[in-house]
Amino acid sequence: MSDTATNLIVKGTFALLLLGSVITWALILVKGRQRWVTSRSDHRFLAGLPRLLRLASLKVTDDQRGSAARVVRAAQAALAEHTLAADAGEGDERETVEVALQAQIENERRTAEAGLVVLASIGSTAPFVGLFGTVWGIIHALRAIGSSGSASLEVVAGPIGEALVATAIGIAVAVPAVLAYNFFLRRLKVHSAELGQLAARLLASLQRRDRAAVAEAETVQAEGPISLRRAELGSGGQVAAVERREVTV
Repeated sequence: MSDTATNLIVKGTFALLLLGSVITWALILVKGRQRWVTSRSDHRFLAGLPRLLRLASLKVTDDQRGSAARVVRAAQAALAEHTLAADAGEGDERETVEVALQAQIENERRTAEAGLVVLASIGSTAPFVGLFGTVWGIIHALRAIGSSGSASLEVVAGPIGEALVATAIGIAVAVPAVLAYNFFLRRLKVHSAELGQLAARLLASLQRRDRAAVAEAETVQAEGPISLRRAELGSGGQVAAVERREVTV
């Protein structure tokens, strides 16, 4: 292989590493802003929620952004759909809401994961790309020595310098990519856990409502129906109200 082809390979390696660095920092800026906006919106929304949630009575407007607000809207939409389906005697309320919550949380997770595979790929391959450039730089140096018949500093300084620069650039590209990947992956796990806790609170609110409804039904059944009977007594337009409780056995 000629020296020109070797130089092109080395320069192509540099260009590939430069492209990887640009992509890495672009993803860091985009994902960082996305994570900051989402965290701020979720914190504001969760701070405004009551301690004991009631899914049906929560007011979530369309202009409220953030993953938590979207999860609540998805649960309320599922609850409304179940209410319509319940008229036909179909479906289980808690299961319907739970499926909707899981689907929305998975959508939020996929959105947050976008770009992390690219960061992981750049972080794992950039050192090897730099090593590839280093190998070709050494080959270039050996060819220069062979063609000139001399191993002086003037002959090998350029190719060896290119080889060392390729290694340094490969490491410089890989380190930010790996650090950013680990940071965003950690934030993704924390974010998923927060949404999971919110979903659990929403499902618990449905369970509390069901228990309250059952307890009220049992109380009514134990006491029996109460009827108020009014009779008109007396004469001359005088009316007396007589209330009688009838307990059916």
